[in-house]
Amino acid sequence: LVPFLKSAMIQMNGGEICMQTIEQALEKLSKSSFRSKFYLKEADFSYIERVGMEKIALHAKEFVKERLAPANPKNDGKQTPMKGHPIFVAQHATACCCRGCLNKWYGVKMGVPLSEVQQQKIINLLLVWTEKQVKCHKRNVSVKEQVNENIKL
Repeated sequence: LVPFLKSAMIQMNGGEICMQTIEQALEKLSKSSFRSKFYLKEADFSYIERVGMEKIALHAKEFVKERLAPANPKNDGKQTPMKGHPIFVAQHATACCCRGCLNKWYGVKMGVPLSEVQQQKIINLLLVWTEKQVKCHKRNVSVKEQVNENIKL
């Protein structure tokens, strides 16, 4: 993550710009019944383990640049599949799947290309969400392994 971008997502609040951290954004998203339904599946974790988070970060950068950054992205509102790549899932979970969601959740203006800074903030949010999913999965696997070891004794 780019350190100075790690802590700031901009949200418009009645025309007023206020800052929110990635953690604040994730907390707010967790309260959405729709957004909180998204989580990575075993195939996603296997893919992340196989290619590594550096490759996932490159994919996030490509997807944001190609599918969200243009002023009027092709198929806006339908450009992000619901599954098939961990970043697609992260995009839906974090409301970074289309320009409409970026506008609703973060006050990102429609019809204006995303700046490099905006793109990096979105990428950071996607990667933090993904990393949290991976950490949670590893903890759960570790607990399952411990339980299985205890059963064998």
